[in-house]
Formats: sequence, C-alpha cells, structure tokens
Amino acid sequence: MGFVSNDNAHLLSKMATNDGHGEKSPYFDGWKAYDSDPYHHTKNPDGVIQMGLAENELCFDLVQEWVVNNPEASICTAEGANEFKEIAIFQDYHGLPVFREGVAKFMGKVRGDRVRFDPDRIVMSGGATGAHEMLAFCLADPGDAFLVPTPYYPGFDRDLRWRTGTQIVPIICESSNNFKITEEALESAFQRAKESNIRVKGLLITNPSNPLGTVLDRDTLRTLVAFINQKNIHLICDEIYAATVFDQPGFISIAEIIEEKDQQNCNRGLIHIVYSLSKDMGFPGFRVGIVYSYNDAVTNCARKMSSFGLVSTQTQHLIGSLLSDDVFVGKFLVESAERLAKRHEMFTKGLAQVGIGSLKSNAGLFIWMDLRRFLKEPTVDAEMVLWKTIIHEVKLNVSPGSSFHCSEPGWFRVCFANMDDAMLKIALWRIQSFVLQRSKGVEEHAKRKCWPSNLQVSLSFRRRDDIVMAPHMMSPHSPISSPLVRAT
Repeated sequence: MGFVSNDNAHLLSKMATNDGHGEKSPYFDGWKAYDSDPYHHTKNPDGVIQMGLAENELCFDLVQEWVVNNPEASICTAEGANEFKEIAIFQDYHGLPVFREGVAKFMGKVRGDRVRFDPDRIVMSGGATGAHEMLAFCLADPGDAFLVPTPYYPGFDRDLRWRTGTQIVPIICESSNNFKITEEALESAFQRAKESNIRVKGLLITNPSNPLGTVLDRDTLRTLVAFINQKNIHLICDEIYAATVFDQPGFISIAEIIEEKDQQNCNRGLIHIVYSLSKDMGFPGFRVGIVYSYNDAVTNCARKMSSFGLVSTQTQHLIGSLLSDDVFVGKFLVESAERLAKRHEMFTKGLAQVGIGSLKSNAGLFIWMDLRRFLKEPTVDAEMVLWKTIIHEVKLNVSPGSSFHCSEPGWFRVCFANMDDAMLKIALWRIQSFVLQRSKGVEEHAKRKCWPSNLQVSLSFRRRDDIVMAPHMMSPHSPISSPLVRAT
C-alpha cells in the first residue's frame, strides 16, 4: 500500500497553517533564490552569491588549529574517549559546569572584563532564536507586545510572535539621525500601542545593531534603562554581535550600565540579555544560545523551558574547553576584530569607488548599503523592483530594507564575512559593473577609460580585461552582459 499525502488544511492546527514563520518575506525569498542557483567558482560561476547570510567565516583557521592541538576536547577522539560515557549520559538542563563557566567567562572577556557574569545564571537555548522565544514566553502573554526599534532583524517576527502569540510594535527610527533611538520615538511607539489597547511588556534592542552595524552609546543605553523603569516594562538586550566590534566607539553592554553608581534605583529584575556564539565565534551550527536574566523567576522559568532546546552535551564539552583557554580566546578576539576591520574596509572602499555609500558602521558582519538614488520612486514597490534586479540579474542575494521594516525604501543589508576574499572581489565587481552600467553603460564607460585606476592596487583585483575576458564572465547570464538597464 502506497503512502497517501494530502494538504487538507482543516486536518492541521492553526499554528501549522498560518504564515507566522515569515517565510514569505523577501529576506527569506533571497535565500531561496540562492539555494536554487548557488554560486560556485568552477561548477556555477554565474550563480547567485550569498550576501544575505550573516555568518562569520574569517577565523576558522584559528579554531581548526586549536581543535587539532586539543583533541581531548572532543569525546569522539582517542584522546577524549575516556569521557564519552560521562558526557553522553549527562542530561541536567542546567548544563555542564565547564560549559556555563566557560560561556560566562567569555561573555566577560568580550566586554573587556569590565563586568562579571554569574555561571549560575547562564541558561541554554537552541541558538538566539530559541533564547528570544523563551524570553517571550516568560515575559508576555498572547496579545501582549514588545517595542522594537526599526530597522530590525526579520527573524524577530518569527522568534517573538509565531508560537507565543505576542506582537511587535515598531519604534520608527530614521536615517536623518543615523537611525538613533530617541526618547520621542520610544514614547510615540508606546502611546501608539496604548491607543490600540495593546499591553506593552517589554523593549527589545540589538546592540550591536543588526542590520545597521552600529553600537549604542552610553547615553542612549541610560535613556533606555530610564524608559523601561518609568514604564515598568522589561528590557531585552540582544548582544550576539558583541565581539564583532572592530573600531571605535567600543561596545558597551547593558550589564555595564546597570553597574553604574547612578543606576542604584534601576530594577534589575527587568533586565535580560540574549547571547549566542553564532556570530562572535562563527558557530551557528552548534546552536548555542544563552539567556542571562537578572530576574530569579525568569532564570528559573527559562531553565525549565530550556528542556525544549538544550545544547547537546558533546557540544557543551567542546565549547567549555575552548572558551576556558585564555590564550586562545585572547588571540581569537584580537585577530577577529582585525580581520573584520580589514574586510569592512575592503568592501566599503570598493563600493565607494563607484559612488555607493553606506551607513557609517564599526560592528557586525554586514553594512547598511544606501541605494536610494537608484529607485525610480521612493516606495517599497520600487525597492522590490531594484532588489529583484540585483537578485536575478546581478546575481547577488542582498536583503532589502523593507524586510527589516525600515521606514525608508532604498536601504539594503549586505553581508561580507561569509565568504573568502576571492568571492568578495567577484561580488564587488558585479556591483560595480551594475552601477556603471546603470549610469552610462559599460561600453561607453570602457571607451572613456573611466574604470577606477586604483582598483587593482586597493583591492588586489585582476586587471579588468582579464575579468571581462574570463569565459564564465562572458556567459549570457553574467552581470556584464545582462540587460540591467531595463530594470528602471
């Protein structure tokens, strides 16, 4: 008897059939476009380059070197096999002591050892996604809301809303002040929710910001603490990009703010931190998420909920050993910042050579690219037209600002740390070719010999003639020959 499949929605739950996951967002559509036609330097050189994925692949050589030199850290090696049984049968949802101690120590090190974290408050989750949902379950009931500054990570629509039934009320931030969070914007969002009879239970911020790549200054953080204390609502601080800061101003954690002398009246029970090793260490596949709450009741509740998304003990054992190595951690943090700074400079300078700007940033694995001048009109529809051109003809998966709920069309998040230098140079060349073709046309540009003369020096590019004559660049689907002009 064969297996019979049907899609009768009435046989499934509302959870299974609704659109709460957010997969219909252009943010995820870009991933699908990449998955259907992924770039490969030999197998598919005209494919889509993934620049919509915020992964940190710049320091894996350091990690791999440590793993080779410390085989006992894995229970699946001859050197670590003696601990196999003990690790394999451990199922306490508090987590291995070495893991909690290692994570707490690493969190302090990332923050310059200016603040200490208690290992007993470390609660595990399945990545930052699980951590955010866990906190939403702990802090709010269905129908309640969290205030979130725009632009914000599209995944929050899934993490905070899908299974919990909570809502997001956007705090509208604008480019006129570099998308800073102001008291006026906070109050406006709160009052908007109040007028709609929506109970606000918390404020969620990302620091450093995804997608802006900026850090919050001390005054802004103090303002946020004052605001949540005045309104008696929770403050969730997503600090998963804390170690990606590569330039001044430095990162300031909310943990530092509440330690200040003038914050003695702050209700620490309202403060919660979400952390992860997905961005700072480049380990998204390990699914290491952390909830660190200053509220005992939240810590206890979250720990019980963590049963639905624990980190495997094998992973805990490895991570605990890795993060307990002070020499490695110190070297990694310094080297990671230097490599991110170099990659950021390489990418932004390459864009500047053809007049593309971005928000000034000093953190994260991406830039907030400004393509407003390429819109036919300042609308989301026009942004979608441009985005589809970039995806399908320029063959780059970048994420449109509207998917981050940005109030101003024409901004795009572009990731630069999830590929090697060679692939980034190809991506840059595609963008540059696109801009030049949109401005004057590639042929006219070549005749006037206006190609940036310092491109080869600053970016170590091959000569433009070599790139143009490369067989894979001359296919009918490559950006140099695609009819991009018709997009407008």
